[in-house]
Amino acid sequence: MTGNHTAEGPKHKRDLTRRKVVVAGAGAAAAVGVGGTLAAGAFAGESGAKGGSATASAGASSSEVCYKLTTETTEGPYYIDADKLRKDVTEDEEGIPLTLRLKVIDSETCKPIRNAAVDIWHCNALGVYSGYEAMGSGGGGGGGTPPSGEPTGEPPSGAPSGEPGGGGGVHQEPTDDERYLRGTWKTDRNGTVEFRTVFPGWYQGRCVHIHTKVHVSGTWTDAGYEGGNTCHTGQFFFDEESVLASAEVEPYSTNTTTRTTLDEDTIYPDNGTEGGLLKLKYKKNDIAKGVVATITMGVDPEATHTGS
Repeated sequence: MTGNHTAEGPKHKRDLTRRKVVVAGAGAAAAVGVGGTLAAGAFAGESGAKGGSATASAGASSSEVCYKLTTETTEGPYYIDADKLRKDVTEDEEGIPLTLRLKVIDSETCKPIRNAAVDIWHCNALGVYSGYEAMGSGGGGGGGTPPSGEPTGEPPSGAPSGEPGGGGGVHQEPTDDERYLRGTWKTDRNGTVEFRTVFPGWYQGRCVHIHTKVHVSGTWTDAGYEGGNTCHTGQFFFDEESVLASAEVEPYSTNTTTRTTLDEDTIYPDNGTEGGLLKLKYKKNDIAKGVVATITMGVDPEATHTGS
């Protein structure tokens, strides 16, 4: 699912991804991506969970911390190249409020990358992806028992078709016009972008996660984001403690789908923040109040990762 790839050929001959956005309401946007290894850590000055050691770089400021390239992961089958340009992707979805604070830096210089287009998309509390509601959720609803640390039972009949959550190029065509929990926004001069969403749920075959893409070298226009290249395609992951806590809260507690743990997941590379493991902050005995998740993505802005 992961690998180490470098952009082929001289820079001026590397493929550029054409990204044309047609605005509808709040707007629309999106792109492509997957490939090698790009690395991550927590925000500058923070230590990453489960490893993710950081070292100072000669090109970084005294307050900046440098990380390895963030790991590339599969795009998954549920990416849509028409996401809305917005920071709040919640719409009317129920769930634990989640503030997702992302930072994008050049992995070589450790300098922030401004005006990058960052996409995120994920399933709702019951494991359903917008645009793919006809594929089911893997059994959300019905007053089930919150999952324990070990998944049990047989896969429910409502599980999404195709390879759950990933499988490289197994892209599925959308089945509907819903676009909740999807969005694109640009990084500021500090390389940061913040999204408001809800804590994701789970579905058959995958641990709890959020998908992301980072696009650079394009142009922001009144119509959205055009041109450039997709330099990173990855996924963000949640530790087991937080997932088990969320499972006690409605509507997550009604999701009877067999759950895959972080350690059992076939996509998570098991290398902490370098592999997309989020740093989470929430009230331990009351996660329902909300969660703040942060991570730094170290990317190679000259690379192209197509997601295939």
